[in-house]
Amino acid sequence: MSSRKRFDEDDDGRVIAPMDVDGMPWHNPLASDSGENGEEGDTGSAGEREPIKLTRAESRAYAWGALKAALAVAAVFALVFLLFILFCTEVWFA
Repeated sequence: MSSRKRFDEDDDGRVIAPMDVDGMPWHNPLASDSGENGEEGDTGSAGEREPIKLTRAESRAYAWGALKAALAVAAVFALVFLLFILFCTEVWFA
C-alpha cells in the first residue's frame, strides 16, 4: 500500500451536504473543526457508561408501569374496534 495521499483535482474541500445531524451521538454544535468534541469534563463516550442498577422493587415498578401502558393502548384499540362493529351493525348495515 502506498502511504502517499491521493490528490483529486475535482475535490476543492468545500462541504456540499454536511452530515452532522442533530440528535446523533457525535453531533456537538460547539465542537471545533479539528474533530474535538469540546467537552473538557467528559470522562468517556456513551458506550462506556455502566448500566443503571435497579433494586427489586424498582424493577417491579418499572415492569408494572410498562404493563399498564401496554394495557391502556390495547384497551383503546379494543374500544375503537367495538365502536366500529357497533357502527357497522346498527347504522351501516341496518
